[in-house]
Amino acid sequence: MNENKLMYTGLASFMAGLTAISAQLRFYLGPIPYTMQNYAVVLSGLLLPPRYALLSQTLYLALIALGLPFASNLTGGIGVLLGYTAGYLWGFPLSAYLTSILSRLYLKTRSVKLSSLRLRNVVVLLALTLIAFTPTYILGFIVFSYYALPGTKLYEWALTVAGGISNRFILLLIASILIFLPQDLLMDHLLAIHSARTIARLLEARGVRIK
Repeated sequence: MNENKLMYTGLASFMAGLTAISAQLRFYLGPIPYTMQNYAVVLSGLLLPPRYALLSQTLYLALIALGLPFASNLTGGIGVLLGYTAGYLWGFPLSAYLTSILSRLYLKTRSVKLSSLRLRNVVVLLALTLIAFTPTYILGFIVFSYYALPGTKLYEWALTVAGGISNRFILLLIASILIFLPQDLLMDHLLAIHSARTIARLLEARGVRIK
């Protein structure tokens, strides 16, 4: 294994651990835990090449499946990956992969280094992370909708959040995606972009450049 592969494999493992830690930074919106995991997923995509970004989050899911308490509230096991919030977890590898591809394509076409981001670059990267997280939101919505059937506590909570909207699709869309978007983008994703820029600068000072 050459030096770059070793570095990225180690960094992917670190990012899996960071995702586990960020899962514990949470508060609850009704029955759904809002965590800082998006921060770690976006950071994985910005710092790692596509296949290693994918590896980092796939490793995270594998560790949960093995029973390690790496999911929210220090839980683990197959049951976590089959519950009503599992769709979001399944989307993490895809979103990390897409974040890596889209961010590198943008920075390359603009001849901008991750360490030298300006405000306009940050704004564009925010938009790209939203696109990259589309699979996570779609999977989260599908799995949540499967469990949030009329008469269940999840559905009753969704009705409360959506202000009593009668259209099931719209109320579940609000409860499973839309209420999370502002904080996802303006806290998790924005913080990840700034962290990636800082880390890239520190690595460049040591002669290591993010590719």
